[in-house]
Amino acid sequence: MTSERQQSAIKGAKVLMVGAGGIGCELLKTLALSGFGDIHIIDMDTIEVSNLNRQFLFRQLHVGQSKAKVARDAVLKFRPHINITPYHANVKDPDFNVDFFKQFNVVLNGLDNLDARRHVNRLCLASGVPLVESGTTGFLGQVTVHVKGRTECYECQPKPAPKTYPVCTITSTPSKFVHCVVWAKDLLFAKLFGPRNQENDLNVRSSDASSLSKQIEDVFVRKDDEDIEQYGRKIFDHVFGYNIELALSNEDTWKNRSRPRPIYGKDVLPIEFVHQNGKELKVSAAGDLSSVSAMTSLGLKNPQDLWSLKENSAVFLEALKLFFSNREKEIGNLCFDKDDQLAVEFVTAAANIRASSFGIPLHSLFEAKGIAGNIVHAVATTNAIIAGLIVIEAIKVLQNDIENYRMTYCLEHPSRKMLIMPVEPFEPNKSCYVCSEVCCSFSLNMLSFILFGIFMFCFNWTHCIQWITHFCFNAIIRVCN
Repeated sequence: MTSERQQSAIKGAKVLMVGAGGIGCELLKTLALSGFGDIHIIDMDTIEVSNLNRQFLFRQLHVGQSKAKVARDAVLKFRPHINITPYHANVKDPDFNVDFFKQFNVVLNGLDNLDARRHVNRLCLASGVPLVESGTTGFLGQVTVHVKGRTECYECQPKPAPKTYPVCTITSTPSKFVHCVVWAKDLLFAKLFGPRNQENDLNVRSSDASSLSKQIEDVFVRKDDEDIEQYGRKIFDHVFGYNIELALSNEDTWKNRSRPRPIYGKDVLPIEFVHQNGKELKVSAAGDLSSVSAMTSLGLKNPQDLWSLKENSAVFLEALKLFFSNREKEIGNLCFDKDDQLAVEFVTAAANIRASSFGIPLHSLFEAKGIAGNIVHAVATTNAIIAGLIVIEAIKVLQNDIENYRMTYCLEHPSRKMLIMPVEPFEPNKSCYVCSEVCCSFSLNMLSFILFGIFMFCFNWTHCIQWITHFCFNAIIRVCN
């Protein structure tokens, strides 16, 4: 139960939520049920099938729609009298500037990437608006409060590399090899060899949007008269070719990104034999039924070798064939295991083919195995706990209850008989390059500055920048203690 003072602070508050995903869905629900009446949400993502197991404001019919808008509609069904304003946009868009942030009493972060978190942190510092930051990794989570001049900012301490990854990045815009490994392991391997009728974002067909009521043929279902090689090439063309072409049709996605390249089997393996380093790698239809390794079947011996695109494609098709010929009884019940050689081969090959499509450097099987075994999955209950802790800290911020601010950690195993560990916030780091205040003095050579103006008219900007870097400014930076 909240006190009258708390209720007064809550009802008069204008809150900005950034992120409407795993934490954001739980947070919006909790804010609404706690009495908050003016909530703004920013999220650039659309709903993916793989979101549905933990983002409970979304349903199958919402796939492809804006997360922020659908979350708003879902909450208004049980809290129709509150004001929720959604923005289907990137928080880094110029519309969300310092003046925009100044209108809010507190900002609540439910983001899933470091770059956006840093951006919001700096906007909150510039606008003087308190920030409640959060994050989860499996069963672990944390909530931290950042108030300019009173507590450390988000960037006062270095942050470790994440072990969970945004779903939209995995499915649509991978930029690192680990994104490709997650896609190959959690989406493709699970779809082909995991529980049957499993829905995920690999099922997308171009006709879905125009004819939702029609029964769309599932490309992952193997027909009775379809041999293994035909089926393998069909899967290859769908996930590495057709789905990439479909992604390219969304022009907005690629305005500031490199466009991926669709890869089809006929282009990579146009004939039965692939020549690589003077050797012939046979992609046979029947295969060696006594082999449990695609590498062995293809004569690839060293797991630390970097396979070419052709070799990865051959391993992909051979591994899929071996699963269906040697381990057919297991299909439908398989989960990825880093100690399963054939599973690691399949995931490595699939990840490398996708990486090649997106212009990401390829990795060896040895490297891919280490990455695949070190991925932590999101847990819905952790998100719910963290969302509740965010709201608790937000209420303290609204009451200016500085003495009771806490950084709270959700633990996987008890520490001092506690799974929820609160600690007092740290003071600002005086060496922080973002929030610390330092004095700097500059000296400017005016003659050089005038000459720079002349160069602007006589030469192009590239020459000007090079010239100004090397000759124009004689800047002396002195940090005042």
